[in-house]
Amino acid sequence: MGEIQTSKIVSNLKEAIRNRFCVFTIGIGNDVDQHLLERLALENCGMMRLIQGNEDAATHLKGFYDEIGTPLLSDIRVDYPVESVEQVTQNFFPNYFNGSEIVIAGKLFNKTAHSLHVEVTASNSDKHVLLKTEVAIDLSGQNLLEAGSVGPPNSSTDQNYVERAWSYLTIKELLTSWLKSDSRKEKAFLRERAKNLALAYNFVMPFTTLRMKTLPFQVEPPLEVYAGPSAGGVGEIVQGLQGHQVPSGSIPEKSEEPKINVTKTSADGDPHFVIDLPRSKMTICFNIDGQPGDILRLVSDHKYSGVTVNGQLIGAPAPRNGHKKQRTYFKSITILSNKPERSYLEISPTKVILDDEKRLVFPCDRNAVVVGKNFQVSIVAHANITVVLRDSISFVILIHHYKNPARYQKNHLGFYISNGQGLSTSSHGLIGQFLHRDVQLLTEPFSEKCSPDNCHEIKSGNSNSAHTLKLKGRLVPVVWKQRKIYNGKQEVDCWFAKNNAEKLIDGDYRDYLASHPFDTGTSTLVENRL
Repeated sequence: MGEIQTSKIVSNLKEAIRNRFCVFTIGIGNDVDQHLLERLALENCGMMRLIQGNEDAATHLKGFYDEIGTPLLSDIRVDYPVESVEQVTQNFFPNYFNGSEIVIAGKLFNKTAHSLHVEVTASNSDKHVLLKTEVAIDLSGQNLLEAGSVGPPNSSTDQNYVERAWSYLTIKELLTSWLKSDSRKEKAFLRERAKNLALAYNFVMPFTTLRMKTLPFQVEPPLEVYAGPSAGGVGEIVQGLQGHQVPSGSIPEKSEEPKINVTKTSADGDPHFVIDLPRSKMTICFNIDGQPGDILRLVSDHKYSGVTVNGQLIGAPAPRNGHKKQRTYFKSITILSNKPERSYLEISPTKVILDDEKRLVFPCDRNAVVVGKNFQVSIVAHANITVVLRDSISFVILIHHYKNPARYQKNHLGFYISNGQGLSTSSHGLIGQFLHRDVQLLTEPFSEKCSPDNCHEIKSGNSNSAHTLKLKGRLVPVVWKQRKIYNGKQEVDCWFAKNNAEKLIDGDYRDYLASHPFDTGTSTLVENRL
């Protein structure tokens, strides 16, 4: 019978190796015990790496080996005179690898000194190393810590980045100690200290939640997933050292978001497109039967607002007795913005990559909010991601995650436009071309126009009879359908255009294929004009 208690497994391993070597752990897949692997590595001078189930394990394994494959020094210790410094962060490191770095921060206690004595001791494979030096102190510099200063400066533009680095390193130490501790009382103490420090210096970490001052909306979590903050593992502190100012005051660990209805305009499922046309007082819908690997240009407004949205498809077998041989879903959504500066957001069902001044990676299984220079991103764990650009453009990406998927089910994304006011009248793409377009509904033989007064009678007379949409001089045959969006939580009545939206969209759907996820090239199609 094997051992199943984490603390016992950790102690058994420590007893077996007796500090003779370090332990490095790797977790592959989404159901590994990350907490145990982190404990085993941290207790035995090693590191842990987690490889998600949909990632290239071979590439990650090679990268991890390259990182730790060339040890240069061991048992590195950096000492300063006790009368000169205080609150020094971790100063002992079991390993130093080729290409790695060692960072230590602390407060300079003796402001009258002109130099600081530093001693470094370490070992390599055949000898002991001792280095001593005197480091000149520049009292006129802006990065020295004032003795007795508590908390960050009031002005975010004049923030002492060395002090911020000190707080960052201290939080990481507290989280590591929390992970290694088996005492409930000690864990509570370490958690409180880390949380208070993170709030004081505006960091996101597992025990805090960032909030935007105002969010445009928040949709409900999908039915097939669990929503809420993740309770497992310490993970990484996700906000960079130059993070933006967070509203002062205590931030609750769990927030209650209002339930607000958002727009119908979306591309979700297989993928099913729904377009709300408020000016024409109707909704249209269509399907795009693409191929796995196709990248569909959903919104193209690169020239004016600077925004482009591309969605890449993944294939799945169709259910038995279905009329399709294959299904396709969105495996990733890429949102690009080139105004005022180039930045992008890449979203998959497991992680969000934000490149906005600096590159940040967020898991989708934890609540988080980050405010960048161009993007405001809010993640509701396992449920959805809200993206806001310049307060006038906002999207919602729904996360469809199956706990026990059937063979024809794939974890995928849905794309919803909640605010398109900031997109220009020249917007294009499979969705973008309809944002400022007028459409008329006619009945056979194209004589009776659907108006707000008689449209209901036209629809209800015979839902299977042929009707015609008129737009940009084209006549498009449509039928009345009902579509479910938001994971089946909302039903939408719409006029459906067959054959990959033939005549409904400008050109053919193949004209909307991008060459890669970051392709912002404009289509050869005529721009949308009012």
